[in-house]
Amino acid sequence: MGYNNNIRFIEAFRTIGRLSLLFTLAACIYSCSVTKSIPPNDALYTGSDVKLKSIKDSSNVKNKGLQSELEALVRPAPNKSFLGVRFKLMIFNMVDTPKANKGFKYWLKYKVGEPPVLASSVNLEKNRQIMQNRLENNGYFHSEVTADSVIKNKKMHATYVAMLTKQYKIKNTYFPTDSGFMYNVMRTTSRRTLLKPGRAYSLDLVKGERERIDKRLKEKGFFFFNATDIIVNVDSTIGDNMVNMYIRIKRSARIKSLFPYRINNVIVYADYSINRDSSVVLDSTKKFQGYYIIDPEKKFNPKIFPQTLIFKPGDLYSSRAHGMALNRLVSLGVYKFVKAQFVEDDTAHRPMLNAYYYLTPTAKKSIRLEASGLTKSNNSNGADFTLSWRHRNFLKGAELFTMSAYAGFERQYTGVQRVHNNRVGLTANLLIPRIIAPIRFKTNSDFVPQTSITAGYELYMRSAQYTLSSANGSFGYIWKENIKTEHNLKVLSVNFVRPTNITDSFRKEIDTNITLARAVERQFIIGPIYNYNFNTQLQPNRRKNNYYFNGNLDLSSNLLGLITGASEKEGKQKELFGTPFSQYIRAEVDFRHYLRLSKDNMFVSRFFAGVGYAYGNTLLMPFTKAFFSGGPNSIRAFRARTIGPGTYYGGNPVDSAFLADQPGDIRLELNAELRFKIVSILRGAVFADAGNVWLNRDDPYRPGGKFSSDFIRQMAVGTGLGIRADIKFFVIRLDVAFPIRKPYEPGGPKWVFDQIDFGNPDWRKHNIVWNIAIGYPF
Repeated sequence: MGYNNNIRFIEAFRTIGRLSLLFTLAACIYSCSVTKSIPPNDALYTGSDVKLKSIKDSSNVKNKGLQSELEALVRPAPNKSFLGVRFKLMIFNMVDTPKANKGFKYWLKYKVGEPPVLASSVNLEKNRQIMQNRLENNGYFHSEVTADSVIKNKKMHATYVAMLTKQYKIKNTYFPTDSGFMYNVMRTTSRRTLLKPGRAYSLDLVKGERERIDKRLKEKGFFFFNATDIIVNVDSTIGDNMVNMYIRIKRSARIKSLFPYRINNVIVYADYSINRDSSVVLDSTKKFQGYYIIDPEKKFNPKIFPQTLIFKPGDLYSSRAHGMALNRLVSLGVYKFVKAQFVEDDTAHRPMLNAYYYLTPTAKKSIRLEASGLTKSNNSNGADFTLSWRHRNFLKGAELFTMSAYAGFERQYTGVQRVHNNRVGLTANLLIPRIIAPIRFKTNSDFVPQTSITAGYELYMRSAQYTLSSANGSFGYIWKENIKTEHNLKVLSVNFVRPTNITDSFRKEIDTNITLARAVERQFIIGPIYNYNFNTQLQPNRRKNNYYFNGNLDLSSNLLGLITGASEKEGKQKELFGTPFSQYIRAEVDFRHYLRLSKDNMFVSRFFAGVGYAYGNTLLMPFTKAFFSGGPNSIRAFRARTIGPGTYYGGNPVDSAFLADQPGDIRLELNAELRFKIVSILRGAVFADAGNVWLNRDDPYRPGGKFSSDFIRQMAVGTGLGIRADIKFFVIRLDVAFPIRKPYEPGGPKWVFDQIDFGNPDWRKHNIVWNIAIGYPF
């Protein structure tokens, strides 16, 4: 036994020896290969180290942020490496120099490979000076940087040592005490200064403070002022590694930069063309509410300009008002080019500016045809076609009128149901760039508030089942606080749904299935709807955390029900146009968090909650206002609208000829998704979804559907993988998922990991769900 152990030990020793020899040989070959193309009397630059030490006692200083900042200043960067091996340089050395600047050899040598970074290209002194300058700019006054290099085996490595003093901090910041409007403005901004006591001195802070003061002065009329007119004197002699900051106006500043300017004339070229003479004698032009509107062909109602432009004659110039006016003109949607110019008025006896707006209209009318295909998890395939006509100046007040006719179809060629759907409709929408209301509405946003009027009619035909005709209309307002925040208030929203052509076979089904019957019930909904949306991603940024929030409140016939005394419970159900009007309160919130893990990787989570409560004239939520769970933008492991309510199971669409969607009064949903880049435009995802819908009241036809304290155990859970083609302006998505917790399992909700069997075709048929969609799910 001991003999065998010795044999094994000897064999292991030999193996280690062979591997060591191979490793040494490979290292030698690699070492020679990377220095193969190095010219005589030169070396391969392999990189550098930056060390931080205290100038007081030469001890090491731990400051990762400062060290990383200094390392980033070193030029040039060495050849790229992976696990210590410079593969790109090896490829460059292995490929002979091509005769032409094209072809495979050229591509392999210069595109895949990279030439060596030579020691002769490294300027140690310049790098040293840049580092020392950066230390001074960060408050490490009187620090010193040394540079050295070592060359061995035709390889050069550099070392930079920064001998640091204690970083200086701000003790006090002093603003000018001079009298005058400019200095008063500067002093009023002092509480927002970036140069706060206790902060480390930084040249970037000083630059930021100058720009902050400049921005504030430009908002107060100082049109010709510039950040370079400000100087910040630094006194570092006060001791204890502290500095005092003194903010001053340079003596070299131009005289006109020291005075606030007001607006004299506002001249608007409402139909400007570069090929047209824009000269005009203002005295011969009729003013409108103080503005000169140059529009010879009367293409635009002059009322839109006082409502859109911020400046009025006599106003103090403001850079914020200037930017806001430009954004508002662009948001009108009737101009393709917007230009503003401010010219000093030499004829005025005080500092005055004339404001010129040159507005080039876009095409008023356009027509567009859209076609799209779709596929659903219930094996339905189809297409939609929309023909839209747009008029961007419908009533000569920059109103946007859109008329759209659409048609679509779905065909189910496999499965049990084989249902065919067709729909046709017409919609009209008028957006008016002002608030039409008995009360005055003002906003300081960059976006013009709008009045929205919509109307539409649709026929939805479901083969061998029924036809639904619906008419809708709304009147409301849309306004934005900023690019991230939008409000949408529909003061009045009306929706009328009427079923026709119900087939005998489908009528037999709805006679015994009340849930199926709700899909074809008559509905009359009338009331206000308010929607609030906040989305930080609408403003391009590189923040680690981004957020999305959408809140919606929908009220129907609450006041009408109170006035009429409607009560279904007491047999006092009231009707409008021969249909009982729906009376309910409905609210929902959708919150999403986008966590950026790296440039191409992101973790996204979502929480959705919604509740609807019908009372008074109707005790059931309208089918179109109910909540549903399951589908490509919900719980992706379950087919659309099939989950719940609660522990109730309506059946699998694969097996049922007539399967009702499962509406609920309450919906809770949690989603999490890790998104990552695969290659180029191809993205991947791993996700998990959980949620369900519930009822407010017991339903004898759907036992187990009522919401209770046990709701968490009744959550459906699914997981899966996704692949997406992200082409910036749109995303094509394929998600495949399967359930891991079913709320409707016999004996109660439970995890179903033990049932997973990818090799079983019957299991795959009833559990694997494919979702093809446009756009991300959330």
